[in-house]
Amino acid sequence: MFGKKTVVDMINRSAESEKDRRSFLRNAGLAGLGVVGTSALIGTGGLSASAAPATGSDAPSDGTVLNFALNLEYLEAEFYLHAYYGWGVPSSLTGGKGDLGKVTGGRKVDFKSRAIKQYAREIAQDELNHVAFLRNALGGAAVARPQIDLKSSFTAAARAAGLISSTQTFDPFANENNFLLAAFIFEDVGVTAYKGAAPLIDNKAYLEAAAGILAVEAYHAGIVRTSLYSKGLYAAAQKISNARDSLDGKSDDDRGIGSAKTGNLVPTDKNAIAYSRTPANVLNIVYLTPKSVDRGGFFPAGVNGDLHVSGANG
Repeated sequence: MFGKKTVVDMINRSAESEKDRRSFLRNAGLAGLGVVGTSALIGTGGLSASAAPATGSDAPSDGTVLNFALNLEYLEAEFYLHAYYGWGVPSSLTGGKGDLGKVTGGRKVDFKSRAIKQYAREIAQDELNHVAFLRNALGGAAVARPQIDLKSSFTAAARAAGLISSTQTFDPFANENNFLLAAFIFEDVGVTAYKGAAPLIDNKAYLEAAAGILAVEAYHAGIVRTSLYSKGLYAAAQKISNARDSLDGKSDDDRGIGSAKTGNLVPTDKNAIAYSRTPANVLNIVYLTPKSVDRGGFFPAGVNGDLHVSGANG
């Protein structure tokens, strides 16, 4: 289906290091090309200079961007799988580069609404499929699942948002309302993360795939926002939105779900375009801090991969 030129191009843009590129070439049956072979192709015009790994640029490789997305998919998959099934991502889909971390917290939710239970089931499967897809696309360059906190992190987030007092705890698995509010923390962030990452992806095949995942995350966000609205949880959702906005910088790129009088089920700017977040600002939210750090919140030991430091917004 692909010629050697296209395959080498994809490998160069997806692998995070020279070692990864060698592994990809070997797995693709192009071991004879090797790193020397790819250099020769570039020198003879077989590959454009833009297809080669960037050496003097600050722009992350496609592999770096996809691995950043994989960290977020691990988090979402663990949350939804635990909520619906009571278990998380299978161990066969957790290994890779970096430290393999454990998951703290998480249990099956006693859903009362048939519709919301089915939403949780479908989203859980989607997120698991995203993990499998990204791992397959990255091959040997895929990062391992980092340490994930599905317990104290939600309490910290709920306290920061003013949903509970400083002495209370928040259990996202206690009931379906808590589940929806916890899901709301993730879903809008996922949409803005993929949109913000889109300009960083060079390979068109990967860009198309990322656009497809973005669309699915937007569907998920719409389901969660509509469910919260139908339950009248406007005030709680607004507090979460405000908390996210306070973490990711001065720009106002977050919206609640509106009020009983006027709904806001699709959060957009004045041009009806979805918001974007940089990887650093996404990490501000999942690390639960406006400061520049490399761990915290839902990822106590940080995410795996090159994009792992949040922005300095405080």
